[in-house]
Amino acid sequence: MYIIKQLRRKNNISQSQLGKEIGVSLRTIQLYERKDANIPIKNLTKIAEYFGLTIAELYMHEVNDMGEAYTKRQPFTKHGSVFYPLEHGKYLVMAPLVLVEWHKKYIQSLKKNNLSNPFQGGFIIDFLADEPHRIFEVSGDSMNDSSLEAIPNKAYVLGLEIKKESLTRNNETFWNQSYILVCTNRIICKQLTGYNRENKTILCHNLNTSPEFQDFELPLDDVLQVFKIVKKQL
Repeated sequence: MYIIKQLRRKNNISQSQLGKEIGVSLRTIQLYERKDANIPIKNLTKIAEYFGLTIAELYMHEVNDMGEAYTKRQPFTKHGSVFYPLEHGKYLVMAPLVLVEWHKKYIQSLKKNNLSNPFQGGFIIDFLADEPHRIFEVSGDSMNDSSLEAIPNKAYVLGLEIKKESLTRNNETFWNQSYILVCTNRIICKQLTGYNRENKTILCHNLNTSPEFQDFELPLDDVLQVFKIVKKQL
């Protein structure tokens, strides 16, 4: 993000100093200052706080040349996410973020119909959708095959919630895409390939072909929420 370099220079801080402040190497800061850098949300939060900003403000400055163009637009809230209109029809969405260490608490809050989550993350999106947005931190490398579609361990993904019942229609547009599945006892990231009407199960596929990652069928009754992945941060 160019804004990191701008803020660092404005405050007369070296790359090494900034790296020490947030706990990363000089090389990592150099990578973070590139235009299309994928910065882990935890580190992005540290950088924003270091400069006295929120993640939303950091993104707005990056996209809108220090935020000047943004001031004419008003953010709005939908399904617990805040949307900031940007230039060229884009939006910054600040959505609830479910970190790995929060997976179990998220499931428990769903079961109690008392959904709460203290974290937020940001993504730049190209379109608005009616469905709720959630950001999940992925656990494990079952979806990491080193391809462009790979979703490695600790990646952050932005998902749009879909009704799990819609998967029973066996609509071809649902399959061979990656999803976050919030189950009764875990949150997993899988590619879905079909629905077994007889067993009432969804077919889950792992991109990683290592023998330890086997494809399987998951009872739909064990699924609490389904999110179609639309973006990722590595």
